[in-house]
Amino acid sequence: MAEASLSTTVLTDTDAAHPAVRRAFGMSATAILIGLAVLVAVGLLSASSGAAGLPVSGVFSALFDWIPMLGIESTLSATQESILFEIRLPRLVLGMLVGGSLGVAGASYQGVFRNPLADPYLLGVSAGAGFGAVLALGFGLDLGWGPFDTVPAAAFLGALVAVVASMAIARGGGASPATLLLGGVAMAALFSAAQTYAIQQLDETRAREVLSWLFGQLNTTGWTQVWLLLPYAAVCGAVLFVHRRHLDVLRVGDDEARSLGLDPARSRLLVIVAASLLTAAAVSVSGLIAFVGLVVPHIVRLLISHSYRVIVPLSALVGAAFLAFVDIGARTLLAPSELPVGVITAFVGAPFFALVLWRDRWSST
Repeated sequence: MAEASLSTTVLTDTDAAHPAVRRAFGMSATAILIGLAVLVAVGLLSASSGAAGLPVSGVFSALFDWIPMLGIESTLSATQESILFEIRLPRLVLGMLVGGSLGVAGASYQGVFRNPLADPYLLGVSAGAGFGAVLALGFGLDLGWGPFDTVPAAAFLGALVAVVASMAIARGGGASPATLLLGGVAMAALFSAAQTYAIQQLDETRAREVLSWLFGQLNTTGWTQVWLLLPYAAVCGAVLFVHRRHLDVLRVGDDEARSLGLDPARSRLLVIVAASLLTAAAVSVSGLIAFVGLVVPHIVRLLISHSYRVIVPLSALVGAAFLAFVDIGARTLLAPSELPVGVITAFVGAPFFALVLWRDRWSST
């Protein structure tokens, strides 16, 4: 079994020439192109949807008008361009960044823990990050250092504490996937209780703001949140992308990984730190948005491939498209009121989680 798994994850020149391998790469490239096309389509739908409807052709022309030497002039009015570039696009880009970040973090957690049910929300990482962010937002704690803003820094500390505690509980209970999941549930409950206590200490106005943030939302003030998240998404995403092959190797066990020249402890540490920092940065700008890191990698795994070489980059694309599409519903279902994005993802993710548990149970009997 190990030899068969290794043959699919470590490619030599001879392997690369194998027809089956070429077909797998062709399918992956096709899936990525389809993912990009879906992402563009969802982006155009999101940019044109809302109380002030914008024509898709006008959105196209306005976007291409910003590219020099194309000679395409925008057909939108000045007011419509203001809505597009100052309200719609910042929110759309933020949603794509958050969705892609949570999707990649979830795929990375599933790979490093060898548990298909691991994701930032179920491991308690999101709750830990949320608690750190609540302290920074509600009490004005100054935990930033260097180029790191206070809220992402506080969220990262909370996320790291949560994931380390979940790992410690799992190790004490035999390091099985079930104990890891239960440890994450325990950490999520603990940090959620801590969030509630912290919010009760705030004045009514500040408490209402923090609670609104915790429900998960993509409200933006221009491009500020986008520029805050973008460096974390770029750096941490690059680290996880580079280590995606390591996740495939770690699936067959530490001994086999060492025989291939991989340091399992170092790879796990880098992946966990990068995924936790990425989750913390996403939580700091969007609040708690549940189940994206669970649903998105499973969709990719069921439809495309079981290799993390494919799952990690596609989780970024599918996660971005998924959250951008969910945000359309958040803005339009109860217009002019707005639903928290986290509420919709929970409605989607909770039944999906139950379905995965049910399917795994029946497949093991």
